[in-house]
Order: sequence, then structure tokens, then C-alpha cells
Amino acid sequence: MVWHVPIPWDLSVDSWHLFAIFITAIVGVLLEALSIFTASVLALVAVVLLGVLTPEKAFSGFSESFILLILAAFLVAKGVIKSGLGRRIAFLLIRRFGRSTLNLGYCIVATDTLLGPAIPSNTARSGILFPITHALALDTGSLPTEEGRKKTGTYLMMTAISGHTISSALWFTGMAANPVGAGLAAQFGVNMNFGNWFFVASLPCLIALIAIPIVLYKLFPPDQKYTPEAPKHAREALEEMGPMSRKEWIMGITFFGMILLWAFSPVFNINLAIVAFLGLSILILANVYTLEDIRQGAGDALETYVWFAILYMMSSALNDMGFMKTLGAQIATLISGYNWVSVYVLLTVLYILIHYLFVSQTAHLLALYAVFLQVAVNAGVPAALMAFMLSFATNYFAVVSPQASSSNVLFAGSGFLPSDDIYKQGAVVTVLNTAIFLLATPWILWASSI
Repeated sequence: MVWHVPIPWDLSVDSWHLFAIFITAIVGVLLEALSIFTASVLALVAVVLLGVLTPEKAFSGFSESFILLILAAFLVAKGVIKSGLGRRIAFLLIRRFGRSTLNLGYCIVATDTLLGPAIPSNTARSGILFPITHALALDTGSLPTEEGRKKTGTYLMMTAISGHTISSALWFTGMAANPVGAGLAAQFGVNMNFGNWFFVASLPCLIALIAIPIVLYKLFPPDQKYTPEAPKHAREALEEMGPMSRKEWIMGITFFGMILLWAFSPVFNINLAIVAFLGLSILILANVYTLEDIRQGAGDALETYVWFAILYMMSSALNDMGFMKTLGAQIATLISGYNWVSVYVLLTVLYILIHYLFVSQTAHLLALYAVFLQVAVNAGVPAALMAFMLSFATNYFAVVSPQASSSNVLFAGSGFLPSDDIYKQGAVVTVLNTAIFLLATPWILWASSI
């Protein structure tokens, strides 16, 4: 239907047809008519057979470095589980915090937040957080089945990716696009650095980090809420496991080495995906994770890799064709006549809503950040206020859909977190985040002016 709608503005025919295919695939997933994998593959076939994109462009997403990082990190995460290290970490956390599922949710969020300043990629950080969350789900009795995931798994996975949006917003180095936004903001006379970013972000992020686990717990409660006996069982399980095995030591040292290399990747100019593949190679050579394990466990990883690569390619192509920038400019023009407070709120909300069309936070920022910031400044919005809010929004809207951030993909492919749950619960979390940050406007305005 969208295909036959008269082409608006000055868009090209191909960009409009690509949008029609892309939005049809997304709506199909939202209505649960198709799985995200099936919808993506059908969309890939359509864009090539209908001549919207060349085969070379259509397949380009499969060679993207950060998408290969997801694939390798997925396999390494399975190695953490298979070696037994994941269970040990999970039991240690359960022994200390495991009296309730809510406590474990806060434990996941705290772990991610502490890793935030050291790991300059939220995708790489998700590769660290995922195996821990996965092990917690399994060892609290949850399974990746329709009924089993409701026990604790869905809650823990959703809490992890939701908290991830805020840990990325809290730290200047928490997400790769943050410094990019700072560079664009500098063109408007706004200075962003590690110190003032943390100061401005601290209040709304602290509130959001406290609110997210409890809101998800209340609105989408896990079937298993209280586990008073869990710490005792975890203690017994750890005693039964005994000291760390050779495979656990190798896995632990390899995993820690990957964290260090990811943390210092900007200093040594090391590709993040290569770090993940290096870790995977060591595990295979040390017989911690065998080729047979990969053959048996690669199904989920391959499925996730395929659908994310396709959706990323389509979103990037829309951006390259000028669709996103034109859409942003048209929306911005419609609201430019309002007072600055209204413009500020409307631009923030629209910037967030448009992310349903993007599969990359960085691409979204590059396409729309400067456009929206210019319209805001022209309407009298303080430049620093709008710049910081758009930068924060680039992080906290990352849970609106399964493909909204590459950091979601491992969790979306786990079997614990179906696409419809991410859309539904992600919308609630995004509304919550937006409300918190908008209500914190006086703080952001004051803190950014110091």
C-alpha cells in the first residue's frame, strides 16, 4: 500500500520504494505476522528483485565490522556458558544478591554501569553483559521456551538492555556516537567533555537507573519474584563445582583480556571485531569451545546476524538516499513557528520516534542531530540544552525495537526475549526515559551552563 502512495517532497522513487519495503517488514513484525528473521529475508529479496537496490548494496550489511563483532561476541558468550565460568559467575551473584529477581536486575544494571567508562562500545559491552545475564536466567530455573522464559529470563534480559541505554548515556565514553555528537555540538559553540558530560547526565541517569528495574518488575513481572532459598542453593552449587577448572581459567583470562583490549582499543587502534575473533580463536585452540560446539550452537547466532545485517543495510541505504535527512527537515520545518520550550519538547520526542526507522544510533545521530539542533537554535532553544538532550536521547531510545541498537541483538537472539516483548516493553522504557530526562530539563539547562 505504501508503495503506491504519491511520493512526497523531493524524494527519489527508489528511496520511497525502499521505505515502503522497510516499513512493511517492521509492521509485519509488530503485528506478529512474521518473525523478524522471515520479514528481513523477504525484504532483502524484494529490494533486489524489484530493482530498488543492487545486489552488491543489498548484501553490504553482512561485511560490516560491528555486525561481525556481534556474531563473534555471540559465540564467545556461548563459550562462557559452556566452560562453566558463566554458571560460576551467576552462582556468585545469586549467593550475594539472589533473594529476589529484582535484586538480580539491579545487579545487572550496576555491573553494566561500572563497565561503561572503560568500554567505548556499547556493542562490546553487551558482549560482556550477555553471558552473565544468560547464565543468571538459566541458573534461576528459566529456559528459553514460551513458558520457561517468563520465570526470570525475559525480565533479566529486558532489564539488561534497558539499563544499557542509560549506562551509555551516563558516560562520554559509554557509546561510540557520544564523541561524534560532541563534535557536531562544538560547531554550535557547545563544549562537551568527559567531566561535564558526566555532571550533566548524572541526575537523570541516576533516577533512570533506579527506576527501570522496578518499573519493569511492576508492569511486566517475572513469574518467579522471590527466591529466598537461592543463595543457599548457589552456595551448595559452588561447593559442588569446586575450584575453577582449566577451561574456566582459560575462558576467564581470555574474557578479561578481551575486556582490556576493548577498553584500550582507541589507544592502540584495534578493531573491536578482531578482538572478539581473537578471543574466539584462543578458545577454539585451547579446546574450550570446539568446532562441534559452534556447529551445534551457531543457529541463533547466524539467525541474529542475518536479520540485523539486512535491516541495518536497509536503514543505511535510506539514510544514504537522503530519506532520513529530508524527513527530519520536513518535520523540523513544521514545528519551527512554536515557542522555544514547545520546539525543544517536540524535537526531542520526534527525534526519538524517528528511531523506529533506524538500525544504528550513530547513523541516526549523523543524519538528524545537526538538523534538529539548528532548528532548535533558530527557535531560541539554548544550544547546550538541546545538544545534551539530543546526545542523551541517542542513547536512551536504543530499546524501542530489537534492531534499534546493535547492543540489543545478542539479547534478542537469546530465546528469552521475543521481538514483540522488546517492542512492547521497549516502548514503555523509552517513554519512562523520555519523561525522566524532560523533567530533568532545569538541571540539564543549569548544569550545561556551568
